[in-house]
Amino acid sequence: VQLQASGGGLVQAGGSLRLSCAASGSISSINVMGWYRQAPGKQRELVATILSGRITNYADSVKGRFTISRDNTKNTVDLQMKTLKPEDTGVYYCYLNKARLDYWGQGTLVTVSS
Repeated sequence: VQLQASGGGLVQAGGSLRLSCAASGSISSINVMGWYRQAPGKQRELVATILSGRITNYADSVKGRFTISRDNTKNTVDLQMKTLKPEDTGVYYCYLNKARLDYWGQGTLVTVSS
């Protein structure tokens, strides 16, 4: 399984960015797709996940600002981020779980300037 993420960049506080991730390879029966992030000097943390049945889960810090969506026909997962804050800065990693195994993308950097 390979995950290719895109869409990171530099944005001012209050701005928006959209991250996209495409899964390829042996991608049947994907259970969970989502996004994690890692800020400088901090541990990787969950941002949002979405189950195959469209059930979503968000970190409290992003609720109401971020929206995760998934296209099962294209095996993609997107993260729409609005009202970005400097504390949203970090490397964002695409993630999926399949057959109880976790897979990670290479990460895309999001920098929010104040």
